[in-house]
Amino acid sequence: MKNLDYGVIGNCMSAALVSKEGWIDWCCLPEFNSSSVFARILDKNIGGTFGFKCDPEYKIQQKYIPSTNILVTRYEKGEDCFEVIDFMPRYHSERGGYYAPPDLIRYLVHISGKPEFTVEYDPKLNYARGDTVTTVNSDYLKSNSTLGRYESVYLYTDIDKNAVAQRERITLVKDAFFLLSYNQKIRKQDINRIYLKYERTKVYWLNWVENTIHLTVFDKEIIRSALVLKLLTFDKTGAVLAAVTTSLPETIGEVRNWDYRFCWIRDAAMTIRIFNQIGHTKEAQGFLNFIIGVTPAKDERIQIMYGVRGERKLTEYILDHLEGYEKSSPVRIGNAAYKQKQHDIYGVLMDVIYQDMKYYQITTENAEELWTIVRSIVKSVDINWKKPDKGIWEIRSEGRHFTFSKLLCWVAVDRAVRIARILRMDNYVREWSRLKIKIGEEIHEKAWNPKLKAFTQYYGSDDMDASNLLMETYGFLEPSDLRYIRTVEATQRELMHDGLMYRYKNRDDFGLPSSSFTICNFWLVTSLCRIGRRDEAEELFKRLLTYSNHVGLFSEDIAFGTHRLLGNFPQAYSHLALIESGLAIARKTTPETKVLRALNKP
Repeated sequence: MKNLDYGVIGNCMSAALVSKEGWIDWCCLPEFNSSSVFARILDKNIGGTFGFKCDPEYKIQQKYIPSTNILVTRYEKGEDCFEVIDFMPRYHSERGGYYAPPDLIRYLVHISGKPEFTVEYDPKLNYARGDTVTTVNSDYLKSNSTLGRYESVYLYTDIDKNAVAQRERITLVKDAFFLLSYNQKIRKQDINRIYLKYERTKVYWLNWVENTIHLTVFDKEIIRSALVLKLLTFDKTGAVLAAVTTSLPETIGEVRNWDYRFCWIRDAAMTIRIFNQIGHTKEAQGFLNFIIGVTPAKDERIQIMYGVRGERKLTEYILDHLEGYEKSSPVRIGNAAYKQKQHDIYGVLMDVIYQDMKYYQITTENAEELWTIVRSIVKSVDINWKKPDKGIWEIRSEGRHFTFSKLLCWVAVDRAVRIARILRMDNYVREWSRLKIKIGEEIHEKAWNPKLKAFTQYYGSDDMDASNLLMETYGFLEPSDLRYIRTVEATQRELMHDGLMYRYKNRDDFGLPSSSFTICNFWLVTSLCRIGRRDEAEELFKRLLTYSNHVGLFSEDIAFGTHRLLGNFPQAYSHLALIESGLAIARKTTPETKVLRALNKP
């Protein structure tokens, strides 16, 4: 696999990656951050997989059913043709809520002829630690772990179970199915029930997309990205995952490999802002409830990330028995970054609360609870904003006075002032306005580099950082402000390489960065739009879209030169920024004449 050529399926409880050839090489059950059932993406020899082995003459094509998270892989050799429709069930339950079990369905549709294949069913439970034993029963194949925590899965099918277990050649003459479940099924599974689940799931996704705003340009790409973001939303708590994978490297052969199956407050808050913009307020409300649940109302110890159920301890371990993606070790589960102090967390949290209070009806009880959190966050900002931190990029060495962290402290207080105005808390408006001015003045004084005529990565630095492109997005600077225009220009000039953006170029804990951080490219698109360079922005946006994989998905990073996708996948950060850029291009931007007047100022 050379370009993360995978489609993703999921049901807002868990997810799986299906390769371009139709092999399931990554799946965790029963939830996103559970141990893996299939992990060939992390070790091609022992990781475990589930696919259909056909003669080399078969032509294989893959695509999504439009406006759904249902994936179709087509196998064709002359008259012999069949399709595998992969999905995880999700639809409205008769008892209310959603039916979203820890199930993965492979619905085989006979198209023509007598296609032949063998089934390669090789689950490796518990991240392939120890053996997995599979036995054939009258109703299913059961696989269970033999080492460590006991895990088991059940495979239901209307194909001969012994033929599946023995990897015998199978001739498909009619529609068939495989249903992989974490739970033993009570009701009998047959092709009719599978077809019903398929149709209900398809209707669910089509209805969800119908309620999404549609644009006259780039609508297809924005809808696909919105579907990715929805898939990454954990239904039971409202948490939003950064990605469905762990340890896919930012650079092949290096050690920048992290577990992203958690909810970073920053990433999730940005995602929720996008959900609000595209018409999905329910997801925004769900995340706000998650925030209320994990945020200590009168305690400053706010973590930058949590587990999907609000877990606070995310201890990092290394699975040294797995060789890693293309032998890029280590393979990690858990993430030690949860212990880091990142001051930007205050701003992203407050921005979400402000959006809720501004746009939606809230009960008195919710308002009071949120107001307590708001006051606690401002108190934390007042205590911490002058201190160094690890920054948005989670530098693991010594802390610095990162410009983006200071910016988001300013955002926190700015949004708090706006919230206080909504609630008519005039004393807080006056008090917090003074703090906001103080933070803003220091950013202008210490983050601005007069030699480079731009805001740089940290106080006193000569290095550029793509995160400073967000100064306009968060309202710190107007798009026509010469300081913002100069920062955009300097960031593009210094960080653009081979048509792609570094997030920064200076050395960090692991050496010099060697790939492009996908989100930074879309941030540049949005910034160019904001300062009136719309044609250039649209050209860059169109070029970036060609770097997605075959079904329109993006990972965390893009390799310079080859444009290969790298890093965890699919990445919420990348897709939310794609949507934001598409919206910026579609909307009216700052008039070019206004920007030109700003540039001509002394």
